[in-house]
Amino acid sequence: QVQLVESGGGLVQAGGSLRLSCAASGRTYGSYTTGWFRQPPGKERQFVAAINWSTKYADSVKGRFTISRDNAKNTVYLQMNALKPEDTAVYCCAADRSWGPPPSESLTKYDYWGQGTQVTVSS
Repeated sequence: QVQLVESGGGLVQAGGSLRLSCAASGRTYGSYTTGWFRQPPGKERQFVAAINWSTKYADSVKGRFTISRDNAKNTVYLQMNALKPEDTAVYCCAADRSWGPPPSESLTKYDYWGQGTQVTVSS
């Protein structure tokens, strides 16, 4: 069993930066793929970025967001730069028990989910 807790959300002006953290518990977490997803107001949850031995990004965040992990701390980070109002959403991290394939964009591949953290970008 894996528990995921997100932190680092908040209110920021357009063009600003935030760093989200996803702290995980569980002895085997280091071998899991971790993804970030977001749900804008009134919209469906959407893929943002994911990491295992490789990384993958949604086109809308490429060049602005960076995903990284610190295995010693069981934590995955999402550095978000050049934020736009359309980045406003609840951001959740999720863990996929598979490691071998490249990270998946599909929500259904992920087995464990955090509660989410709100990111609001003002114009």
